[in-house]
Amino acid sequence: MSKPRVAVVFGGRNSEHAVSLMGAGSVLDVIDREKYEVIPIGIAQDGRWVLAASDQRFQIEAGELPVVDTTGAALALPSGDNSLVAYDPGSIPVELGSVDVVFPVMHGPFAEDGTIQGLLEMAGVRYVGSGVLASAVGMDKAYMKTVMAAAGLPVGRYVVVRDRDWRLKRECVLKEAEELGYPVFVKPARAGSSQGISKAHDRAELEAAVEFARRHDPKVLIEAAIVGREIECAVLESLGDEPPAASVPGEVKVEGGQEFFDFEAKYYPDQMSLTAPADLPEETAEELRSMAVRAFEALDCEGLSRVDFFYTPDGGLILNEINTMPGFTSLSVAPQLWAASGLTYPELVDRLVQLALHRSPGLR
Repeated sequence: MSKPRVAVVFGGRNSEHAVSLMGAGSVLDVIDREKYEVIPIGIAQDGRWVLAASDQRFQIEAGELPVVDTTGAALALPSGDNSLVAYDPGSIPVELGSVDVVFPVMHGPFAEDGTIQGLLEMAGVRYVGSGVLASAVGMDKAYMKTVMAAAGLPVGRYVVVRDRDWRLKRECVLKEAEELGYPVFVKPARAGSSQGISKAHDRAELEAAVEFARRHDPKVLIEAAIVGREIECAVLESLGDEPPAASVPGEVKVEGGQEFFDFEAKYYPDQMSLTAPADLPEETAEELRSMAVRAFEALDCEGLSRVDFFYTPDGGLILNEINTMPGFTSLSVAPQLWAASGLTYPELVDRLVQLALHRSPGLR
């Protein structure tokens, strides 16, 4: 019998392009080639789809971030029969056959935000991870907080800055934000990997931080600073009818001297540490795991998510955000949390592919 064909898709048209490649490189290293036929596909920064070049670089080398190598054969997008077509200018298109599952190791806008999920839904192709709605809401931190609060989960105070308001009512926006009290965190509403985030301690820094965040997204979120430990928990969908499972919680600490958990702390060596399981009272750890599953279900997530919390000095838990396709290198937080829970990285990759294979395309 033929092996299922898995297309590992990476790259994309956003500032998390390199992060996607790092995760995809890890997946391609461990996915079981005896069990699956694997097709690596890159989406270039200009939107072109290409077969991965044989010498595609996936990791940071000498401080240089990886990008999709566009020398590979160009690809047509999946059609209604799940097939891929390779073509080069002046040559006859080559049918590559059907794809059983797409593993989109992608983050940020035009990727993790429901756009690629929508394309794959229209093509009738099964894929790893959450669907269109969960992906879109999880990506937009403003709507995510609205849904989480409606589900009875505690979230911090925040102000949403939309493009029109910033252009026409800037003074009102700044006054509303200052009611949160300094310092505040300013971030693009629809970005991840700590791209475009700043900490502001006064009005001058606040204005500069909003302008910086707007380079990534015209919609910006300003959040009140929360004093507390950063605790994260991964959630994994069940293969059967059992409820989703939560990993052990883990505590993230910045070790490189950064003021907060920024891009360098997340992706450069020796800049952060993860303690899993986190040193928490047993009842707090169980409450946090339960809240993580509730967040996963509130968004109708599928596959894997990572839910981030603050554990405050008074023993409270505040949900910060949910990532429907979290950082996915073997050293990223979600895979490490599952490793600490007894599920290795190769086993996690296989579980996600199997979940996608068992999922019916279309409405669920």
